[in-house]
Amino acid sequence: MRVNALVALLLAGAAVAAVPSPAAAATRWSEKADGFAGLSALGVDGTTGGAAGETVTVDNLADLEKYATAAEPYVIKVKGSITMDPYGEEIEVASDKSIVGDGAGAELVHGGFFLNGVHNVIIRNLTIRDTYVAGDWDGKSKDYDGIQMDTAHHVWIDHNRFTRTGDGLLDIRKDSDYVTVSWNVFADHNKAVGVGWTPNVVTKVTFHHNWIHGTHQRNASIDNTEAAHWYNNYVQDTALYGTMMRGSGRLVVENSYYQDVPDPIVAKDQTSQIVQRGNIFKNTYGRVDSAGTAFDPSSYYSYRLDPTALVPAIVTRGAGPEGKEAPAPRDITVALDGTGDYGSLQAAIGAARRGATITVKPGTYHEMPRVWPSAEDVTIKGSTGNPEDVVVAYELGAQSAKFYGVTWGDAQSATVNVLADGVTFKDLTLRNTYDESLAPGPAAAVRTTGDRAAFENVRLLGNSGVVQADGRRSYLRDCYVEGDADIVRGPGTTVLDRCAVKSLGPGAVTAGGSVLVAGSRLEGSPAGSVSLGRSGEVVVRDSWLGDQIKAAPWEGEGRFAEYRNTGPGAAVTADRPQLTDRQARHYTVRAFLRGWNP
Repeated sequence: MRVNALVALLLAGAAVAAVPSPAAAATRWSEKADGFAGLSALGVDGTTGGAAGETVTVDNLADLEKYATAAEPYVIKVKGSITMDPYGEEIEVASDKSIVGDGAGAELVHGGFFLNGVHNVIIRNLTIRDTYVAGDWDGKSKDYDGIQMDTAHHVWIDHNRFTRTGDGLLDIRKDSDYVTVSWNVFADHNKAVGVGWTPNVVTKVTFHHNWIHGTHQRNASIDNTEAAHWYNNYVQDTALYGTMMRGSGRLVVENSYYQDVPDPIVAKDQTSQIVQRGNIFKNTYGRVDSAGTAFDPSSYYSYRLDPTALVPAIVTRGAGPEGKEAPAPRDITVALDGTGDYGSLQAAIGAARRGATITVKPGTYHEMPRVWPSAEDVTIKGSTGNPEDVVVAYELGAQSAKFYGVTWGDAQSATVNVLADGVTFKDLTLRNTYDESLAPGPAAAVRTTGDRAAFENVRLLGNSGVVQADGRRSYLRDCYVEGDADIVRGPGTTVLDRCAVKSLGPGAVTAGGSVLVAGSRLEGSPAGSVSLGRSGEVVVRDSWLGDQIKAAPWEGEGRFAEYRNTGPGAAVTADRPQLTDRQARHYTVRAFLRGWNP
């Protein structure tokens, strides 16, 4: 039975043509470009880089620039770490160049490469990192890409690691053609890979055995390509969408693995064509589009597919440059002024090992951090102890429209998404600044899907649905929560312990789930406009209630109770069921958290 199952698995990745599988050489560099970069066209016989020229070794910026921009062909071996000066500079690489890391640890820091109108370039075995402009999450102030190419052709990007750049990690632009992107890691950033920026349907590009993870968008975003072949790629932990075809482009997605990805495959426009086959979708939701006939990759070149079920193991083992990325320390600092380990909270989360502490220095961090499932037991705290000093804010509402149709919904619009177990936030502000007048609806400051999410001395500010508790258990202590209707929503168990909750208008404090409000202060306006809950199981005890609370404060169907509340909004009437002293012993913080003692 086991043998038959293995045979079936291997047959699922059946050969398109009888050539060696790239997985067999995952730890060695192929001598010959595959995919579109390996084809002869436009006067170039495949992509050979600087193989016709001299081999030189460089360990400083001056020499790297000298040989990369030279007219003659060179194989340039990069040794160690080279830091760009000025920050964000992109070296303009000339034609007929191979830029290859010389062993482990070769990297380009604070800069990247620009391939402008050139051809026959190989970039391999490098880490290209850290041109992020602190505070510019959307990459609007500086176009500091890891690699950008305009009207280039015959380019092979192979076995590199891209992370934390100023805009896109890799941009293939303006009619660039005959490009192969293979065995790379794209990680911990907003925008991963973009193809297009042209009205022409020209570009031919192959992506295979790449690992894209911890990114938000462009995974990849592909526009107006004559032929884009996407196979054996592993896309994991993305925030907004997976692989997208725009315009009149043609895309074939084969034997790729999507895990924890919303809208994994999207045909944005009616003219976009996508053929997708043999893919696996794990913990995904939303669109998996097919449209039109696209093209037949085997009519261009031979290739072999690895079995989809094996792709995560093959790619995580083989993608990226030689050597493993050094793990981040257990204590990580984030700062906007360059004095921290990272300039964005998202970057720090991506680098954090299990149980790490991330300390965030004062400032407003305009981003949408996702605490990925791998970041278990991580603590994220403000550095001063005053939550007003450290603000994480973004503006996206659940009812605001996606640029490719429908709305973002509760799952994607929250400023912070806590997807891991055991995450703690301390001494900072999480805020959704979405303008509700644009499209009324929830605008969560935080959404939890992991278990044991704790918030201590945290300010949570938003519109309706400030806390979207979709995880099993969430605990808020000494927090300030401010919003409109349904301040705490979702099916999970939530405890507000010694918190201040301010209702900014009519609505409900809680909606759904199992909620305990204990030792807290509930404020708001106008008088008599706020209910305590409208569904689920809710207990409000030992709390001060302002006059915004309705005389009959429970709505809809649910299990509701109060106990020993005070203030102008507190009362004991037939409309307000009360716990007995004996019952109250079973409705404590510890009882609600069911064995978790944060």
